[in-house]
Order: sequence, then structure tokens, then C-alpha cells
Amino acid sequence: MIIIGLVSLGSALESKARGKTSLAIKRLIGLQPRTARVIRNGKELDLPVEEIGLDETIRIRPGDRIPVDGEVIQGSSHVDESMLTGEPMPVAKQVGDTVYGGTLNTQGSFLMRATRIGRDTALAHIIELVRQAQASKPPIGRLVDKVAAVFVPVVVSVAVITFFVWYRFGPEPQLAYAVVTGMTVLVIACPCALGLATPISIMVGVGKAAEHGILIRNGEALQRAGQLDTVVFDKTGTLTEGRPQVVGVQAVAGVDQDELLGIAVALETGSEHPLGQAIVEHGQAQDLEPAAVEEFEAISGAGVRGRVAGRACLIGNRRLMDENGIAVDALLDEVERRAGEGETPMFVACEGRLLGIISVADRVRDEAAEAVRRLHELDIEVVMLTGDNRHTAEAVAARIGIDRVLAEVLPGDKRDEVARLQQQGKVVAMVGDGINDAPALAQADVGIAIGQGTDVAVEAADIALLRSSPSSVADAVALSRATLRNIWQNLFGAFVYNSLGIPVAAGVLYPFFGILLSPVIAAAAMSMSSVTVVSNALRLRRLRL
Repeated sequence: MIIIGLVSLGSALESKARGKTSLAIKRLIGLQPRTARVIRNGKELDLPVEEIGLDETIRIRPGDRIPVDGEVIQGSSHVDESMLTGEPMPVAKQVGDTVYGGTLNTQGSFLMRATRIGRDTALAHIIELVRQAQASKPPIGRLVDKVAAVFVPVVVSVAVITFFVWYRFGPEPQLAYAVVTGMTVLVIACPCALGLATPISIMVGVGKAAEHGILIRNGEALQRAGQLDTVVFDKTGTLTEGRPQVVGVQAVAGVDQDELLGIAVALETGSEHPLGQAIVEHGQAQDLEPAAVEEFEAISGAGVRGRVAGRACLIGNRRLMDENGIAVDALLDEVERRAGEGETPMFVACEGRLLGIISVADRVRDEAAEAVRRLHELDIEVVMLTGDNRHTAEAVAARIGIDRVLAEVLPGDKRDEVARLQQQGKVVAMVGDGINDAPALAQADVGIAIGQGTDVAVEAADIALLRSSPSSVADAVALSRATLRNIWQNLFGAFVYNSLGIPVAAGVLYPFFGILLSPVIAAAAMSMSSVTVVSNALRLRRLRL
């Protein structure tokens, strides 16, 4: 009865401690409000969240938690998204902006239209991802399973041998001693702690990551992230803000700047590239009406071409000009100067003649240099991958401390560049946010989608960062390494405990010191070993990121 009581007490303590590992899930679930104020037929009704339908109008008041994902259709406010993204500052929301279920409206009142409800909301998706990751098993966990598969038969064999040795050579009453020692070996060698060592640390680590806006898809990604030695950043939208702006327009002699800009705007109107959109927005700010474009063609990694007012025109990089036999010597010095300042100059030409350049700059994120410094402290090489010309890329890299630059890389070649690094024996993470990053994210040992990346990029990634900050990459690596250390501590403690406990339980000390372990003490020790493993895993919750 005492043994059963001790085992039950240990199980109770273990269950209480394990309950804390799912605290992240409980917090996420608790974010969703139970009711919402829905406007139906001109009346405002307080309804359960489960009854909200798609496209229904919902009023959000100051202090309300947003019930479902939607779009602001009237009013404005600031919304605290920290529980989803880890970003402490409230985010301004205006008409047309997206709001997410579970976030907190801090001030102002607005109307929103429900666009995703139930299991389709971002919060529900995050909860499901965290649950799946916590239940997954990394490679180290499968190794433990193999060890346990050998360990258990060995322990049973040791218990049987112990029984017969004591029954044959032990003091009177021999049968009593044989039963007690055999049972003590089985009790103290129970591999509960060994089985708990990996999954309990994974649960806590994944939950801690979710609290900081880091979604880890599975245990294997968590383990691989802890082994990284190289991180590759796509430049646009990760190290930079992804909102490029026109910073300079220079025409060659005899060409009007408005004519130059008008041709560029006309060509880029049909482009989806961020640099092209920056030119279009600049033209709109100048009240330019773009001319119609015929025979439009986007040339991957080079620029665009088309016929503007009947003339064959181009806008793009030096390679595009060279391929079309257009001389650019007149502006090369200016191009190099601007590229050296981190700008991206683009050539504009018509009918085989250079008209000028338009320079676009994408502001480097304030925290980019700090993120690179933190990765260096973790002994990780930082690589920047970009389609920009080498001068521009190296200028940006020098500003934030990047170790290595891979410039002028075509979108379709990003995957190959990651593969080359892997062939050099490196464990590589790729950080990106665009559709053209998806193949590289899938190729990398760990694919990391950052910020408001496209759905394709997020689906191809092993880790999704809800914040747009590159510092979250360092947080993910630091947390992964801490989790791996915690797992090894648990495994070492559990294995050493069993290795030392079994001989003592078998009675090797009895002939020399007359010491024989009681089954009661063995039961208490076995229970406390599991509690110790769980308590050690819970230390991850105190990790500061």
C-alpha cells in the first residue's frame, strides 16, 4: 500500500507539473471571447461567437477582444496583437485593414466584416499548429525509443537474474529476499523519466515559442534549428521593410524627366514586383497618367519590356540592357554611386537608346543589425540572398554586418544557392517571405517564413514568425538550442539515475555494507525522477528572449 501510495503521489505531482506545459495552449484558447456584438437587420445583438456567420458586420468597442478574423469597414483604432505576434506596440487599424480574432482593441470603435470564422481563423490555426508540434517527435525522441526498446528487456532480465541469485545464494529467508530485490529492480528501473525526457521539453519549448510569435511546425524542425550554423536571409521584406520608394530620377541629356518617369510608370503598371510598384506609386503622387502598354512582358530577374506609344521600351538592370545592346556608359558612375549607398538603380531605354535611370531604395529595418549581431553571438554565419546588383547588396550588407552576399540571383536560382551551401556541409536556414522564396524554404534544413509572408511561403516553411522582425530568427535559434540542452539534461539525468539505481536495487552493496534498498524507497525515487524531469523542462518557461 505504501508503494502504491508513493507511486500515486509521484503521478499526481507529475500531472500537476505537466499541466503547466500546456499553459501556452490554454492562454491562446482563452483569447477568444465568448460573445460578440453583431449587427443584423439594423439591430445590434450580443451573440455567441459560434453563431457569427461569414460577411456579418460586428461592432468592436474599446477594450473588446476581436471575436473572429475580419476587415475594418468603418472607423479606426489601435489593436494589441501581442498575444499572437509577441509585438508589444498596438498596431494602427483603418478601413481596409485586417484584424485577427483574439487580439485586443485598445482604443477607438470600429465596424468589421467577418472574413474567417471558426477553425479558419488565424488563432484557431495557430492553436492547431502548436498542438501538432507539441505532439510530434524529433529524431532524438526516436533515438530514445530505440534505447528504451533495448533497456526494458535488459531490466527484466536483470530482475530475473537478481531473483535467482538471491534465491540461490542469499540469506534466509531466501525467497523473501529474492522477491523483494527482484521487485525493487523493476520498480526503480521503470523508464518513465526516460520516456518523459524528450516530449515534455518539446511541449514546453514549442509553447514558449508560440507565446513569442514563433510557430514551430514539428519537433524535428525544433531540433534542426538548434543545430544551425548558417542563416540565409532574403533581403526584400526580411532585412528591409519591403516598402521600396523612388529616391532619384535622372535623365540623360536631351530627355525630359517627366517623359522618363512616364515611360517607367507605364511599363511597371503591369508588374507585380515591389520595385515596379514603388515606381507606379511615385508616378501617382506626381499625378502622372500612364500611357497604354502593348506587348507587355515581365523578364524574371531582369525587368520588363513593352511598347509605349508605339515605341519598344525597357526598364530593368544592367544585364537586360546588355542583352539588348543598349549602351549605359553615360550613367555608370552615377549608378555605382547610388548602388554604393544601398539604392537600386534601374535603367530605362526606348528604341535602343538609354533615357536615364530611376533609383529605388528599400529602407533597412531598424532591428536588422541587432538581429545579425545576435546570430553572430550564436556562432552562426549570416548570408544575404538577393536579386539586386552586387554594389547595392554589398552596401546594405556592410551597413548591418552581413558575412557573405549572394547577389544578382534570379528568383528561380535561390533554391540552388541554398543547396550549394548544404553541399559545403553547412546546416542552413532560409528566411524569406515571398512566393519566389518557397522553393528555397523547402530546400533548406530549416525554412523560416517571416512576418506577413505569403501563404505559400508559410506553408513551405518549418517555422513561421508572426512578427516581421528578423530578431525573431535569433529568438527561434536560441530557444531551440535551450530546448535541446534541456532534453539532453533530462536524458542524462534519467539514464544515470537508472544506471546507478539498478545495481543498488539488485543488492550489490549488501555483501560489503549490509545495505539493501527497500521497495518503498525505490518507488519514491522512481516517482521523484519523473517529477525532476518535468520540473527541469519547466525551467524553459523562464527563458528570456
